[in-house]
Amino acid sequence: MVTVKPIWTEADFDTMSWHDCAVHAVAVAPAPPSPGRLLLDLDYIVEGVLPEPPATTLSFWISPATLVFSEAWDLTADIDLNGWSFQLFLDRIERSGPGEHGYYDWTLTGDRFTISLGATGFTQYLRRAPVLSPGPWLSVEERGGFSFDERG
Repeated sequence: MVTVKPIWTEADFDTMSWHDCAVHAVAVAPAPPSPGRLLLDLDYIVEGVLPEPPATTLSFWISPATLVFSEAWDLTADIDLNGWSFQLFLDRIERSGPGEHGYYDWTLTGDRFTISLGATGFTQYLRRAPVLSPGPWLSVEERGGFSFDERG
């Protein structure tokens, strides 16, 4: 089993990757007096595992996670699943900045979608220990349903 820390922040950004992470749910929440929050329920790929011959496919250590952008604003999204199943997979998360007030512009890019926003940073909560999976995602049952729980 892989051991990882349960809570990650923008300070860890350069060591993180969201490539092929499945997004199960997205929520926007007003957070008065701040502009709002963007929350994603995703399968965070902690580590890929090379196959042992004669196998030829990777397996993955995956944790159900909640990714939260707090103090967020200027949210735009472009999602085109016309003719596709309702599955979202991240390719990458990019940030630009910080601006003069220390804020960042964030872009979440995936297969057939883009989400952009401004935010001070993020917190990602791994909601349980990683499990070994033959594919880059967990079923709803394997991950314990949908959740935006903010406890690592």
